[in-house]
Amino acid sequence: MAWVIAVGGIIMLIILHEAGHFLAAKAVGMRVERFSLFFPPTIASFKRGETEYAIGAIPAGGYVKITGMSREEVEELDPELRPRAYYNQPPWKRIVVILAGPGVNLLIAFVIFAVVLMSGTLGGANTVSGLAPQVVTLVPGTYVDGIDRHYPADGKLHGGDRILAVNGRKASYKSIVKQIRSDACATPRVAGCRAQRPLSLLVLRDGHRVTVSIYPRYYKGEGYMLLGVSLAAPRQFGLLSALGNSAATMWSLTASTVTGLAHAVTSAKARGQLSGIVGITQDTAEAVALGPVYGFLIIGFVSLVLAVINLFPFLPLDGGHVLWSAAEKVRGSRISTTAMWKFSSVGIVFLIFLVFTGLSNNISHLTGG
Repeated sequence: MAWVIAVGGIIMLIILHEAGHFLAAKAVGMRVERFSLFFPPTIASFKRGETEYAIGAIPAGGYVKITGMSREEVEELDPELRPRAYYNQPPWKRIVVILAGPGVNLLIAFVIFAVVLMSGTLGGANTVSGLAPQVVTLVPGTYVDGIDRHYPADGKLHGGDRILAVNGRKASYKSIVKQIRSDACATPRVAGCRAQRPLSLLVLRDGHRVTVSIYPRYYKGEGYMLLGVSLAAPRQFGLLSALGNSAATMWSLTASTVTGLAHAVTSAKARGQLSGIVGITQDTAEAVALGPVYGFLIIGFVSLVLAVINLFPFLPLDGGHVLWSAAEKVRGSRISTTAMWKFSSVGIVFLIFLVFTGLSNNISHLTGG
């Protein structure tokens, strides 16, 4: 089921990305010939009005085919179609149409991060904190956020447990810490000595109340008794705060994504971390299996990465079309197709490198290599 949700989520991202291009093109009067999920050869298609809707056999994205994307294509068009050709539109219309695709993906990521921050879930707060450490999503609280191995709480408390009471008294972060540290050893206080009495903890675990008894131990390095747990609670975000921190999360992820892709050129370790569509789907399925909030956040992350990569300033990516439309506006005259593709050749090689490296990593992973 997790795989079905993961695949469905990624397909939906592709559809919405292309829908952004499609709706923007229609809105500014361009002629859209084809709306395709995945790339040819075509498996199935149907036509509504002037647009063909298709599903391709190669699951590596999708595309919207707008009439007249190049000067050569425009010259071959029937005269009645030329006014609606992409290449014959003013630069601002072309930029709007091209930016609409990644713009939708950015909006999806922005909304997802903001909703998760406002939801107040511990898993969501932890995940966002992992993605963007500078965004403060956790505050001191009564949820078990982490457990140290070989400490008293190891095997008795679980991550996500909420401590409701300690020795019959309502728990707060301060009262829990105070109670743990104030217990005395049954023997003279030496490293590893056990408390005289166990702490009786009433915890909420998976919707059920459970009583757990644990003896704190004295750790000389820290100078007090410990259970070996970290306690936290999700920070409560209002609407404006969630929106601001969603933007900060996106900025952090964008910077790390671009840096990681740049390092992949020179670092074998960074190249080993690249992933293609198979790996992305597998990671998404694993996140979905952990719970809805994890899958939701991974979908937001994938949506953001899809937008970032598409905005690289090289043809045939969206960023390449934006760059040349803007250059034409500044220059005040057309730029030859040859010049555009010649400049983009470096980017094309880089894109092919990323795709093949990601696919190679996926194959090695699937075959156990």
